[in-house]
Parts: sequence; structure tokens; C-alpha cells
Amino acid sequence: MSYRVVVVGGGYGGAAVAKALDADTDVVLVEPKDAFVHAAGSLRALVRPDWAGNIFFPYDRLLTRGEVVHAYATAAGPGEVTLSTGGRLTADAVVLATGSGYPFPAKTDTDVTSEALDRIRATHAELAGARRVLITGAGPVGLELAGEITAGWPDKEVTIVDPATELLPGYLPRLRAELHRQLDALGVRLLLGTTLTEPPPADPGQAKTFTAGTTGGEVTADIWFRCHGVRVATGYLDRGLLTARGQVRVTGSLTVAGHDGLHAVGDLTDVAEPKMAANAMRHAEVVAGNIAARARGDRPTAVYRPSAEPAILLPLGPHGGVGQVPGEDGSDLLPAATVAEYKGRDLLTGRFAELFGTG
Repeated sequence: MSYRVVVVGGGYGGAAVAKALDADTDVVLVEPKDAFVHAAGSLRALVRPDWAGNIFFPYDRLLTRGEVVHAYATAAGPGEVTLSTGGRLTADAVVLATGSGYPFPAKTDTDVTSEALDRIRATHAELAGARRVLITGAGPVGLELAGEITAGWPDKEVTIVDPATELLPGYLPRLRAELHRQLDALGVRLLLGTTLTEPPPADPGQAKTFTAGTTGGEVTADIWFRCHGVRVATGYLDRGLLTARGQVRVTGSLTVAGHDGLHAVGDLTDVAEPKMAANAMRHAEVVAGNIAARARGDRPTAVYRPSAEPAILLPLGPHGGVGQVPGEDGSDLLPAATVAEYKGRDLLTGRFAELFGTG
């Protein structure tokens, strides 16, 4: 008897689960986008629209036996998924992998690749004509955007505003010191412990010169970008499956609490760790292993263990950046050249070309 798996969401975790189970189960991947979007490359795509096509990977070669259904899930629970098209899928196992939303340009705001590329090109043109750039949010996205902009246009003045008093809390002080050093060398102005007292008079990504008040004075810019505001994509789920923060409550094996046939991976889980693509793909290994075991009639035994030491690879353009990885005696700091080699030069696009069969 065949074992049917429905994976809801084709992002980093969902695509990896579907791929891993394709050979041995009947997989249906539910995903509204016509192509996987490698969000880690989206900021470089904004600065280099000629390169932007490299972050889109059509789903048509991801699965050999399985099926991709381009639709939204309007409801999902143990054993079934309801689609925006009105259809309903039943399954032996359901995997929730709808991730999170984030303001453009870090994530696209359309399901159609051609529309996403048009938006990238249009915003690039707005950015190209702006001399002063304001970024609200000094997390990894805001910092990477500043690095990409200054790498592409060294003469632009980039200012980052954030209410936090330090960069990347929880990481090594040496990493923060090196990050400050590189940002200073790039000419990026950091206004930490600072918030805007009024919203800018234009939408993010729209060129319009303005002066906005902050809790530390005024800032003048010709364009601005919002680099904060994660929205977990759980609106289609029963509230009983969620924590007070709106995340899916999971067990150590990444099953939804109280439901052995319902699994969750990635940003929507309540796993206490940074929400990163690498972690979502580690979740996928555990979930795929446990589902494969059930499909064989074996007892699932894989358990997910978050890393005791935080890790990050944060490029600042193709050649700069900072990194921290677990080591034998705690955490190790990576030099900029190593960060560039591992991630910064191609932003891991080669890895996803292999996964999606386009390489």
C-alpha cells in the first residue's frame, strides 16, 4: 500500500522534505509560487538585477514521482489539507512548512516569477538614482542589504536605524567588533538605540527625498527600506495548534504536539533557535527520516536537537562579512574571506541549482 505525504509549503524546509521522500512515498507538494525563491540571494538581486534570475528555481524538476500543486492551503490538519482551489487532499502524513513572510526586498511579494523580476528591476532603478539610503532594522537582513548596496555603489550614504543598543545580541563580542569594523570601513552609519518618531512620507523602495525625526535627531534620505517585521504564515491553521505567539507547538521529533501524523518544519515552529534556512533544512532531515520510517512500518526515532552554540554566516557584499560556527571549545569566528568563500560569492545558489535539478 502506498504511503501518501502532503507537504504544505515549498520553501527551504518543505522542498527538502518533499525531495527526500519522493523516491519512497507518494508526495504532493502544495505551493502557490511558480518557482522556489532563494531568499538569501534577494538582496543582491536588488542591487544586481542582471543576476536576479539566479534566485528563482522552477518546481518542475524538484520531484521525479511526486506532484506539485500550485495553490494555497486554506486549512490543514491531521490527515487532510484543503486548497484555495476548493479541492481537498488526504494523506497519511502532513508536513506544515509555510514559513514566514518578510517585507520586500528580502522576500518577494508575488507568486509569479516574471512579476517578481519586474518589481526587482523597478526598485533597482529607484535605488540607483538615490544618493542617501535609510534602512530601518539592524538585524541580519538590514546589515546584508547595507553590505550589498555599498558593494554595488561605494559612493552611496547608507544609514541604519534600530532601537536595539547592540548588533546581533547572543553572538560573540569579537564578531560584533569585527562587524562594526567592516561597517565603518564601508562608510555605513549606524544609529543604534534609535527609532523614527514619524514614518517616512514614501513607501519602502520608492525614491523620495525626506527628512525624518528620530529619537536622536534627524535623518535625511532619498529612499528607505524596512528590514524588520517577520510574519509567521499560520493563518490557515486551527488556533489550537499554535502557541500564544502564533507558532506551531512541536515535539522533539518535530511532530505537532498531540498529532503523530502532523509534522512542522522551519520558521513556523516554536523551536527556540534563530529562524534560518539552514535550520529549516535540518528540520527537514528529521521529519523526512521519521516519515520514511513510518512508511516502512518502522518506529520513527529521529529527534531534532538545536545547536547549543549559535551560528551565522552574514555576508557584507561578495567579499566581506562575518561568521560564527560551533567549535570544539565553544564558538569559532570566521574571517571575511571564509564567509565569502562559503556564502558571499554566490550566496549558495549552486546548492539549490542541484536540489532543483537546474544545475
